[in-house]
Amino acid sequence: MSIDLSAAAAFMATHARVLDRRRFHLLTELLSGASGGSAPDTTPVLSALDGYRNADGGYGWGLEPDLRSPESQPGTALHAFTVFEEAGPLTSPRAAELCDWLQAVSLPDGGLPFALPATLAAGTAPWWAGADPATSSLQITAISTAVAHRVAAHDPAVAAHPWLKRSTAYCLAAIEAIDRTPHAYELAFAVRFLDAAHAAHPRRVEELVEHLRPHVPPDGTMPVEGGKEDERLSPLDFSPLPGGPSRTLLAKEAIDADLDRLAGGQKEDGGWTVDYAHFSAASPLEWRGHATVDALRLLHHNTRL
Repeated sequence: MSIDLSAAAAFMATHARVLDRRRFHLLTELLSGASGGSAPDTTPVLSALDGYRNADGGYGWGLEPDLRSPESQPGTALHAFTVFEEAGPLTSPRAAELCDWLQAVSLPDGGLPFALPATLAAGTAPWWAGADPATSSLQITAISTAVAHRVAAHDPAVAAHPWLKRSTAYCLAAIEAIDRTPHAYELAFAVRFLDAAHAAHPRRVEELVEHLRPHVPPDGTMPVEGGKEDERLSPLDFSPLPGGPSRTLLAKEAIDADLDRLAGGQKEDGGWTVDYAHFSAASPLEWRGHATVDALRLLHHNTRL
């Protein structure tokens, strides 16, 4: 199945925010070898991320497209860590500074709240606006910590940060305590955390993968409670990257079919789309730019591009 990178470039230029245009440019440089064998310049994508940064070291300002309020939020950390991961092997002191902020807002058990109180509710999804800031969220802590582990693979300051150790301990304990099938996103992000933490905690992770096995549908499709009527997670939502223990939870045929679906998901305008509910006019296009880069990166990591 052929991917039209020229059409994707046109879509990104027409519709995407600057951060995702910079991410797309970095990806296409990597795919084409335009840097002549040397590492591409990742400074521009880090500079674009700075536009969403606050003085406290966290990120806001709509970095999470359905959370438009300017103050730093736990739910934006995964987006920032994603950029720090993609910028590797270049490191940025901003990554450890984000860990500092996450440590400051973590709750006594080591978890992160789903969201902190927003100063601006306009354009913000109700699940962000109505979150309890005094309760730890495995969903948000797991996905933020998962991507932080991937940053830690090339950034010693993140690898050694006490927040990463503490949040990892929280996630391992919270996953072990699961005794009924959780919300689809909580389950998917727990599985993705286990993939990312496998190198650091192989035996514990393998035990917890087996603990979650009864809750993960073998075909990898799961309805999203509280989402759109037909919203479902797919196998790649649980296991986007090859080589991790999550792939043992899903039938190979399910992964292959979902990669076919993703590869065939490029729209006539060159971009990919998302199936979420939206709460501002800006959000759908911002998500589409983000999703287009993510789709291409995922296809690349799975040797489909």
